[in-house]
Amino acid sequence: MRTFLAALDYPMHWNLVCGAYPTYPEMKHVLFICSQNRLRSPTAEVVFSGYPGLECASAGLNHDAENPVTPELVEWAEIIFVMEKAHRNKLSARFGKHLRNTRVVCLDIPDDYDFMDPALVRLLQSRVSRFLPIPLASPSQAEAD
Repeated sequence: MRTFLAALDYPMHWNLVCGAYPTYPEMKHVLFICSQNRLRSPTAEVVFSGYPGLECASAGLNHDAENPVTPELVEWAEIIFVMEKAHRNKLSARFGKHLRNTRVVCLDIPDDYDFMDPALVRLLQSRVSRFLPIPLASPSQAEAD
């Protein structure tokens, strides 16, 4: 058993010494919020969930949202992106005690886009990248280069 465990530890040790494998920092919990959780916030979740170091979720503030915002989701998040100012106000009113010191960023993205609309994806990438340590190109674009 000791030899087996040593064999498992060897690649990790080798990684630390030689730097051959990428290291993974702690995951940053990112929550995207819109009204219904059908178009904008699910698009953001799909776009950013492929970035290293980010764990993403999305939810909606309306009572009939696909995935409604919960106190647990709000407490899980380290940074929350809302699509409109009204979302920030509603979030603060309903979940203020759960926000604590969580940063809430309004992206000012109107409900004018379809799910995964290329224009929405570009807008999200340009506005979110100011607040997160992510590469300018998406993971799929970086692989294509």
